[in-house]
Amino acid sequence: MIDVLVVDDDFRVAEINARYVGRVPGFRVAARAHSAAQALAAVQRGGIDLVLLDHYLPDGTGLELVHRMREQGHGADVIMITADGDVATIQAAMRLGALHYLVKPFTFAALHTRLESYAALCRTVERVGGGRGIAVQEQVDRIFSALRTTPALASPGLPSGHSEPTTELICRVLHHADHPLSAHEVAAETGLSRSTAQRYLRRLEQSGRLRLSLKYGDTGRPEHRYAWVAP
Repeated sequence: MIDVLVVDDDFRVAEINARYVGRVPGFRVAARAHSAAQALAAVQRGGIDLVLLDHYLPDGTGLELVHRMREQGHGADVIMITADGDVATIQAAMRLGALHYLVKPFTFAALHTRLESYAALCRTVERVGGGRGIAVQEQVDRIFSALRTTPALASPGLPSGHSEPTTELICRVLHHADHPLSAHEVAAETGLSRSTAQRYLRRLEQSGRLRLSLKYGDTGRPEHRYAWVAP
């Protein structure tokens, strides 16, 4: 299991992010913190693999916290989750070693993708040598490529009324699902209305990106369920 520290000054947002983490297999929330001091204390206690870190904290910034962590020799990885989209902040986060930078507001699918790429990184490092020994260039390339999130899954030439970001969002949800989803489930995952989700799903199924199956219940009216089939 990958133990995660969720850091956000907003208790409600921290709870939502913690619930998101709990929905991703292989991850569990080890602690929550609502200030830089609480977060640093949690890291100092040990057992934290990954920090989901807000930038705006009541007693400092997330980047200042990362700097203190590194000064003290704490190697927990960091994914920034913040409303700060300033390029200078993003660049500073990169220089301090943040693995990803997720701008609020975001969807579960967006966080899911980043967590999966982090898990892939951990698996790749373990296969290469578990953090020990010397890697050849091919192994180095595998480690760095593991951090890349799933490439854009949407197709060009969208019909009128369909947007590329919404199409990509729905594609990501279906791509990462371990079973076919209904329009209602896709709507819940993406925050879209059921009718909007259904419209996009129908288009993606017609274009061959999704496979449609029918699930019969007690009412006699089958439920349409969709699964990702595109390479």
